[in-house]
Parts: sequence; structure tokens; C-alpha cells
Amino acid sequence: MIKGVIFDFDGLIFDTETVEYRLLSDIFAKHGAELSLKRWQQEIGTYTGFKPFEYLCEQTGNKLNQKELETQFNTLFHEQLTNESARSGVEEYLKEAKTLDLKVGLASSSNYKWVSNHLQNLNLIDYFDCIKTSDDVEHVKPDPELYLQAASCLGLEVGECLVFEDSANGAIAAKKAGMSCVIVPNEVTEAMEFCQVEHRITSMSDITLKELLETITA
Repeated sequence: MIKGVIFDFDGLIFDTETVEYRLLSDIFAKHGAELSLKRWQQEIGTYTGFKPFEYLCEQTGNKLNQKELETQFNTLFHEQLTNESARSGVEEYLKEAKTLDLKVGLASSSNYKWVSNHLQNLNLIDYFDCIKTSDDVEHVKPDPELYLQAASCLGLEVGECLVFEDSANGAIAAKKAGMSCVIVPNEVTEAMEFCQVEHRITSMSDITLKELLETITA
């Protein structure tokens, strides 16, 4: 029986991933280079230490001012994110989870400051009973540690948790943790190859949480 739901953040609740990829692609294109979607997908849902502007220098063979490019990117990134809202159906799922008396957690490979600031701006932070981020673990996704900590924090067994993910690395982490997982991909993750999960939906606005739970537990 599912007693709690655990959400990823970037790309799942708030689609920072598509905005980030579009901006980086534009910068690469202006320098006559390409950041392929396939290459960028390797970085989604995890942390590898990949430096996009160092990669741009390698692609172009030019010694570009990486610090300047990073500052330019960060300014544009934050400007665009202020105009973005949560993905369709997200708040409805959070409200419905409370109505269904489910515990609500979050597990993100990003840091707490990043996650909490955006959740506050989106007026969503109060829905969460527990938030676990990269600040809490030694290894981020696809390692299962974040999800295991989130379950423990919620006071639940892994089999009582349903995870919502948008990335392949996140789905692997959820399944390694022994949890059920539903994929809700975004524009930059929809073509990813995912491990076997319980269900996949295009948007949380396509089906109610109650209907989804009935489908999974049938």
C-alpha cells in the first residue's frame, strides 16, 4: 500500500532543465558549436562535475573567457526562471496527496538552497513533510541514498513510497531504493532510455493522483 509520494525537483516539479539546455544551446551556437541533447542528457538528474563552457572551449578549439560566459548564462538563466511556473498538474497532485492523507517528500540531486528558494517562489514548500538534497548525502542519483533517506525521514518503508521522476538517473535511483516509480518526462528527457518503471505519463494534469495510484496498485 502506498503511504507516501516522493518527488524529484528539477525537471519534474519545476522545469529548469529545458530552460537550461535551451540557453546553453544558444550560447554554443553563437560560437559555432553544438551541445547535443544526447551529451546534455548525461548530466540530467545527477552531478558529474561537467563544465559546459570548458566543453565549449574544447569544441571550438578557442580559449574563451569561461568566467564571463558563466556570468552571462547565470544572469539569463535566473531571469528566465522568474517567469516560469511549476509544471502542469504539480500543485494539484500535492494538494490531492494531502487530501488522501499521504506523506509528501522531495529528493533532489541539487542543493537545499536552490530547491528551497524555488519552492518558496512557487508557493509549494509547505506541501512537503521532508526535503532531502545533495547536502544530505555523500552520493546523489543514480545512487539510491537520497530516496532511502527521504523514506526514512517520512517514517515509511521503501515499499510504501511512490516516486515521481523525469530523468533516467532519477528512475534508476528510485528502483535501486526498492520503490515504485512513475516517469513524467519533460522536453529534454522524453527521449531518454528509462529502466523499467511502474508507469509513465506525459503530464500530471492527464490523470488524477487517485486514479494513478489505483492503476499502479491494481
